Amino acid sequence: MNAKLKRPVKALRSLLGASAMLMAGTCLAQWGTYEKPFATDSLWNSRPVNPVLAEFQIPPSQYSPAVSEGPYSTGAFLAKASDQPMTIIGHPGRTGVWDPDAEVRRDITIPRWPADTVPATGNDGHADIVDPISGVIHSLYQLKLVDGKWRASQYAWTRLNGRGWGDPAHYFQGARAAAVPSIAGIIRKHEVNDGDTMYRHALAMSLTYNGLAAKPTYVFPATSADSDAATTNTGQVPEGALLMLPASFDTARVRDPALRKVAETLKTYGAYVVDRNHGTPFVIYVENGSGFSLHKGGWNTATAADLDEIRKALRQVVSASGWVDAQGRSFTPVRNLNRLSMRGPWTRREGQSVGVYDTWKQAVVFTPGTAKVVQTNWSGRAANPVAWAAPVKGQQYRLTAVTTGGAQLRVQIVDKATSKFSYDSGDLANGATTTFEWPLESNYSVVTTATNPAGAEGSVAGSLVAVD
Repeated sequence: MNAKLKRPVKALRSLLGASAMLMAGTCLAQWGTYEKPFATDSLWNSRPVNPVLAEFQIPPSQYSPAVSEGPYSTGAFLAKASDQPMTIIGHPGRTGVWDPDAEVRRDITIPRWPADTVPATGNDGHADIVDPISGVIHSLYQLKLVDGKWRASQYAWTRLNGRGWGDPAHYFQGARAAAVPSIAGIIRKHEVNDGDTMYRHALAMSLTYNGLAAKPTYVFPATSADSDAATTNTGQVPEGALLMLPASFDTARVRDPALRKVAETLKTYGAYVVDRNHGTPFVIYVENGSGFSLHKGGWNTATAADLDEIRKALRQVVSASGWVDAQGRSFTPVRNLNRLSMRGPWTRREGQSVGVYDTWKQAVVFTPGTAKVVQTNWSGRAANPVAWAAPVKGQQYRLTAVTTGGAQLRVQIVDKATSKFSYDSGDLANGATTTFEWPLESNYSVVTTATNPAGAEGSVAGSLVAVD
């Protein structure tokens, strides 16, 4: 190389390297935001490699399959720093809004409420508030403005930059039946006409009764299903399942370009089953206000036929050789997640007050007092029975205390048959860890004791994970 060219080439390489880093940083920063929610390795933003598909075909039902916005879809409303708080109360005749994480009814105060919030008009009344300031998605069910007051039946939340799915401890993180936010996986307004050949994330889908399974009613990564699923479903696909089109599906035969884009997405990312509908083989949800329609100007027979061909070809993914995240990196989805919740009810054993479970902190929070507080949860709900994460007898587990203000955590496992303690961690200060073998096959309860020293302000939480 000519010596005179070495320095400019070196400088060019440096510039290109800096540009590449800047582009990578910019791309990375897109995720966990209002327009691109959840982490790069969220299953919403990832795709399976060499998926293996089941044989069950989604049956026909009363109506044609659909890809649509509308009464049972949802909207995503962006909170700003200038937005004022809003308290959501229960519907008439109900005390408060149901919070399935805390398992209590209470009024919910959203710190920043967008003025343009409009819930979906269907009975589900979905609306999600995306607050990038707190990094939280607030998900509401049956939201309605009544006599100048916002009312709802249910509230749940999830991290904007998180997994986008519940975990065994915080098992309900959104208003859909699968415990996910209603905006998870929906086709967003800004994506409809973005010029891309597909949507760069998994889609959100509902099936009707003859498609959904009664046993199991849900699978990983879902943590819940419709409450009557075990007695009313007659199909074979559980909520939380990923459905995909096989690699052999010829998307070129799909006549409508908007539907072809959906089909390409179903071949690459698929769609997760997050809810149940009435009478439609499948519905893929589009953000309300997008203007998306496959039947502009009236019913399109050709598009309806193509939708039915997609129905016939869709299959549940039963395994994959690997996963690729939004940045093109290979990874293994984490299933070994925290099993220990600090939800109540709490019984005071010592002291004058009781610490209160704070769902946003996922901890019991104590206010300053004059005496030491000791309280216990005897409900057996500290370890929520998410089916795919139930503790296994003989498996080693690691318990870690996460406390502030000098507070302590204690976990005891009780054999319901004998009412005797099978395990006792003793009092654990912040950061203390202990490993133990799960002692019981079944019929256990976890008793969590939170202790707060006299006069202190503090909090108690913990982590319980299997030892690999």
